[in-house]
Amino acid sequence: MHTRVTALLGTRYPIIQGGMQWVGRAELAAAVSNAGGLGVLTALTQPTPDALADEIARCRRLTDQPFGVNLTLLPTASPPPYEAYLDAAIAGGVRVLETAGRSPRRFIDKAKAAGLVVVHKCTSVRHALSAERDGVDAVSIDGFECAGHPGEDDVGGLVLIPAAARQVKIPLVASGGIADGRGMAAALALGAEGINMGTRFCATVEAPIHPRIKQALVDAGEPQTRLIFRSLRNTGRVLDNAVSREVIARETRPGGCGYEELRPLVAGARGRAALEAGEVDDGLVWAGQVVGLIDDIPDCATLIQRIVTDCRQRLHAAAQAFGLPPGAPR
Repeated sequence: MHTRVTALLGTRYPIIQGGMQWVGRAELAAAVSNAGGLGVLTALTQPTPDALADEIARCRRLTDQPFGVNLTLLPTASPPPYEAYLDAAIAGGVRVLETAGRSPRRFIDKAKAAGLVVVHKCTSVRHALSAERDGVDAVSIDGFECAGHPGEDDVGGLVLIPAAARQVKIPLVASGGIADGRGMAAALALGAEGINMGTRFCATVEAPIHPRIKQALVDAGEPQTRLIFRSLRNTGRVLDNAVSREVIARETRPGGCGYEELRPLVAGARGRAALEAGEVDDGLVWAGQVVGLIDDIPDCATLIQRIVTDCRQRLHAAAQAFGLPPGAPR
């Protein structure tokens, strides 16, 4: 498959494994890259920039294909050493920097001077246009269906993707609510030139999380996610479980609550422990509505090939329905 996204990333297919806290590690990123997509290591999963350097080296031993590093810029008064993490990515010869969260403006020039392609993930057209003006190479636009933080506008991908495509001039990647070739074909038809998947890659053989968590994603239906932090204007989408229900109960009681009361429930260390131990109700499990489309736990190579094949077949069938020149999908 050839789009501006494959040309930019140096991949066979325009499929990106989004950066995910605790999940974006070498075994998953390398498997995605070896299968023709772009695997992504999550910088802040690693406790220090030196640890990220070691993880980059480990990924390099597992694949000779391009992979990226995600740097999520958090709204916090005590930020991690972002520039040191970026330096580790540069020193490790990483090809792609995926940024998310706050504006990556202050890191763009340094990253691009070192030869990195910068892809910024955002949740609105206005933020996509701002990132384009700042000089990023591509934008990944997150619909309201996505896991993680979908923003506060509540616009689904069916509207958000074409709304962005008609204004953004740089390559556009569709993110949120995509798990199969049908979703990829739809994203391409809506004006994107590639897709970004997070939740779907969690339910793969290589994802470094407990099998019980993967099975919970398979078992869940599309209504079984919850929106937390709505009262804090920092909305997050997670799997419906005991912890997310308790967070919502505290947020929605008379008088609400502040973040400090929620902190013990939502702490990253607690979520990581749940992912590793397979205790679905012990911590937040970040997941998108796409769980309703996940029926199995394949390896990454099988998943990507299936998505690409199905995407081609769907686009071919659509072309034939409108009497366009026949030709077998390749």
